[in-house]
Amino acid sequence: MTQVPTSAPKDGVDLSDGSGSPLNKAENSLEEREKKNSSRRVKDVEISVPIVYGTIAFWLGRKATESQSHKWTVYVRGATNEDLSVVVKRVVFQLHPSFNNPIRVVDSPPFELSECGWGEFEIAISLYFHSDACDRKLDVFHHLKLYPLEQSGPQSTKKPVVVESYDEVVFPDPSELFLARVQNHPAVVVPRLPAGLELPPSALTEENSDRRGNTKDHPLGHWFMNFSEADELLKLAAARQQVQAHIVKLRRQMSMVEGSSGLRILPQPFKCIF
Repeated sequence: MTQVPTSAPKDGVDLSDGSGSPLNKAENSLEEREKKNSSRRVKDVEISVPIVYGTIAFWLGRKATESQSHKWTVYVRGATNEDLSVVVKRVVFQLHPSFNNPIRVVDSPPFELSECGWGEFEIAISLYFHSDACDRKLDVFHHLKLYPLEQSGPQSTKKPVVVESYDEVVFPDPSELFLARVQNHPAVVVPRLPAGLELPPSALTEENSDRRGNTKDHPLGHWFMNFSEADELLKLAAARQQVQAHIVKLRRQMSMVEGSSGLRILPQPFKCIF
């Protein structure tokens, strides 16, 4: 990363008025401290940001046409519906080339877009972060689903097809400025910091926190999946019970076959996919 000398004018414009007043000196000193803090790294510390990206698709029913059968929304949100804009600067969605303006840029939360169409395709999602967090983008891919995997009857206009993926974005050895800015934000997981570490003042004010772009009151929020640890543990426990019940059932069937025919049947390997 190239560091601009402190004596160089910002954006080619000389910000000093030649007066040498204490106010100008204080402003220059503050900028120098911010640049220094943004370049200093906190070693052996990792910041993680749990995110969820996915789509929600509604069948249009009687309003459906051959070219527009579904209305869908693709999005990136916090795993607990907290505001991601403290870390994410913008999100770029790359749609199928058949759409007008297939590359869509969203510069503010909520990071989402809605469209209508008839076909399923893969959406490329690029996350761009604030400069004090990371200067590289993160690319993820999501397959838009319009039709449920198991459909026993006609598709409903009231129950959408929801497909979401959970991930964690990890920032190793964060800058002091980034760490100070996000350490108390609910969307960010910060471990216990080293003893004696002094961070610069946080730039997150109460005024900014009141305008967080969280998705807790999102119109589609009741369709969002729950990715909390407690919910995942319950799902794992339920899956284990299903596996155990299936194994008991197989053993009973095997014993019945062995008793009736006198033949011993070797069990096939059971594959459990979570």
